[in-house]
Amino acid sequence: MTVDIAEEKVRTQLTVRLREGESLLGVPLPAPCTFTSGNGVDVLWMGPDEYLVLAGPGRQAELEAALARESDAVVDVSAQRNVVRLTGEHATDVLAHGCSIDLEVSPPGTCVQTLFARTGIVLMVRDEGYTILVRQSFSDYFGAWLADASLEYVP
Repeated sequence: MTVDIAEEKVRTQLTVRLREGESLLGVPLPAPCTFTSGNGVDVLWMGPDEYLVLAGPGRQAELEAALARESDAVVDVSAQRNVVRLTGEHATDVLAHGCSIDLEVSPPGTCVQTLFARTGIVLMVRDEGYTILVRQSFSDYFGAWLADASLEYVP
């Protein structure tokens, strides 16, 4: 198979507001439209003073307590979005069917909020493919759309 779509378990997702600082949880803050990783978390730039912290399942309480000490505000949004991984030789081609971002020139570490087939997503470009965060209410539609767009790339 040249395209692999996998939904991940519910991950810890915390929205953080931080007006001043250089890091969260020991991870340097990302520049606009990027994400940084370390210490078991990803920190995504979402806006001028807004970040999304992603971690493995079940870490909400631990990370929320730590972030409350070093940020202006923190909100647990773990139930808001589903997380999908898209990998394989034609992953970029599948995304190109519904996304206006030029992924051919988007290096790993890129993180953008965009529309995919009229659905708001957060798209992370990784070395091994893509991580996509999609609101739960659009998850079934998004999955069906991805499956349909993938058909021509599956032998």
